Amino acid sequence: MPLDSVQIHADESCLGNQFQDRAAPGGAAGLVELWREGRWIRREYWIAEPDTTNNRMAIRSAIEPLRALKRRCAVRFVSDSQYLVKGMREWIRGWKARGWKRRAGPIENLDLWQALDHIASRHEMTWEWVKGHAGHPRNEYANDLAVEAAREQTQSGGLVDARFAEWLEDQRERGRYLDFHEFLPPTT
Repeated sequence: MPLDSVQIHADESCLGNQFQDRAAPGGAAGLVELWREGRWIRREYWIAEPDTTNNRMAIRSAIEPLRALKRRCAVRFVSDSQYLVKGMREWIRGWKARGWKRRAGPIENLDLWQALDHIASRHEMTWEWVKGHAGHPRNEYANDLAVEAAREQTQSGGLVDARFAEWLEDQRERGRYLDFHEFLPPTT
């Protein structure tokens, strides 16, 4: 039986990282797309923490949707976090080979990396980096969700129906993403 093809576009936000003397509320969010019977089924998610870092929220942006998938899938995970993408494509193999250690000292967010490694191993994963704030509609949408989650400190409670179509229509009324084709099948 072929695996379901899933795309996840995720982003994270941490408000106030520049301040040392106060909490930095953070959010992570994403758009989950499943290609089925010639159309996209879209869901979204968002989470928040009252005091966190961008890197921590980047890892959580991957854990949350992968945990929500009910069966093994072929997942294309897209993020503008080089920390997350390089971690999963390059660094994690070495960390595991050295007993979850880095040559330069302890691994930051070790508990989250280990949780992500375990959850991601259930799927056939492809990790892709995209430049943030560069006009990629799915990434921009995930960013908007993450910033809202950080500001409001809200959680979606799992995957919920996506508001991407409404968001995209609003953006198009402002003259953005007019050349984006949201109904095209996934690229191979």
